[in-house]
Amino acid sequence: MSHTIVNPAALHDPTGFGYSHVADAPSPDLVFVAGQYASDADGHVASGDFAEQVELSFAHLGTALAAAGLDYSHVARLGTYIVGNDQARLEALVAVIGRIWGDKPPAQTLLGVAGLALPGMLFEVDAVAVRP
Repeated sequence: MSHTIVNPAALHDPTGFGYSHVADAPSPDLVFVAGQYASDADGHVASGDFAEQVELSFAHLGTALAAAGLDYSHVARLGTYIVGNDQARLEALVAVIGRIWGDKPPAQTLLGVAGLALPGMLFEVDAVAVRP
């Protein structure tokens, strides 16, 4: 088997939106986590506040990683997407990354974008993790 698709019960069912939360590739030990956003149990955007969206998105990332038996320490790469990127939003993101990874954050690409998949989405994060 090349990979396993995992949709944790603790996150909304993403299949109606055309994606899965996690693609677990046991060889070569990579786990790909789809874009996580500030979703409620039904997949709707839970908050209009940017900082709250960042917090909830990273909480969902942690849930997705746990479904593959991993945690934040296994993340090698992040992709982050900010609608209306500015200094204040960058600082909110950096604060959360600093709290989670300290002085050893993963490689990251940040993209400022005009919009994301759903109305009201201001932030999204995806990840590649490495199984030890």
